[in-house]
Amino acid sequence: MNNKRIAYVNGQIGLETEAKISFNDVGFLYGDAVFDTTRTFGGKIFRLEQHLDRFYQSLKYMRIDPLMSKSEMSDITMDILQHNLPLLKENEDYWVSQRVSRGVRQDLGGLSNPTVVIETFPLPLKQRALLYKEGIQLVTPSVRRTPPESQSPRAKVHNYINIVQADLEVKSQNPNGSALLLDVNGNLCEGMGANIFLVKDGEIFTPHEQYILAGISRQVTIDLAHELGINVTEKNLDLYDAYTADEIFVTSTSYCICPVVSVNGSKPENQDIPGPVTKRLTDAYSGMVGIDIVGQYLAHL
Repeated sequence: MNNKRIAYVNGQIGLETEAKISFNDVGFLYGDAVFDTTRTFGGKIFRLEQHLDRFYQSLKYMRIDPLMSKSEMSDITMDILQHNLPLLKENEDYWVSQRVSRGVRQDLGGLSNPTVVIETFPLPLKQRALLYKEGIQLVTPSVRRTPPESQSPRAKVHNYINIVQADLEVKSQNPNGSALLLDVNGNLCEGMGANIFLVKDGEIFTPHEQYILAGISRQVTIDLAHELGINVTEKNLDLYDAYTADEIFVTSTSYCICPVVSVNGSKPENQDIPGPVTKRLTDAYSGMVGIDIVGQYLAHL
């Protein structure tokens, strides 16, 4: 068996290390591309259909036709994953991604057919393990989230420079910090691929879906909260709400649910890592996916 990961690029399946994309691809030149990413749990892919639904909605928003049906995309994704699974080390899992750019610019004008990439990449479990023991330190940078009037945050596009700039600013001040962007009105938005939740008096609050990239893991968490009888409200939230919250956590494909220890140095009322509501949700998430999420991360310390 080949001991290197494979990937799909424009109809060809080959070694990831030998995959080639033109530097004239507009995804590289302008960030004119769309992607989506799910993950595996114990080698089993999570909510692929829902992720592909969002992926194709993002493609439609960007007016890119991938020239591939959703079912074809799903089948190729599973083929790539099944080949790469034996390469995982013990207690590891993958990110699984689909990426489509508008194409490659041509000498005589116009573009080629869209560039389509399907690939896997090991989750950064070791790099993030300490966050489940100590919590995430969120910091709000001066950089604000791109407003919906300029570009919808609901489409998962390759142009992440807004969030990258925010995270660079935070890292320059606190190497262990993670950016939490505000919108132009000072409301909480999101972080680098992560949605934020506040807990107050046993209830959960999170920003409106219209102004953020609503993660699949965000919706899973909301559904789990409802199953546990915990009320969830979407509303405008600002730093006052964050500073006076009982608990704070973030959700994402890789994090699932991860506790927050502070926002701009201000700690939640309940300083347990995780807090009781966060722990209930995390335990429910672990039960749903069939592995101990926190245990998997902590095993890499």
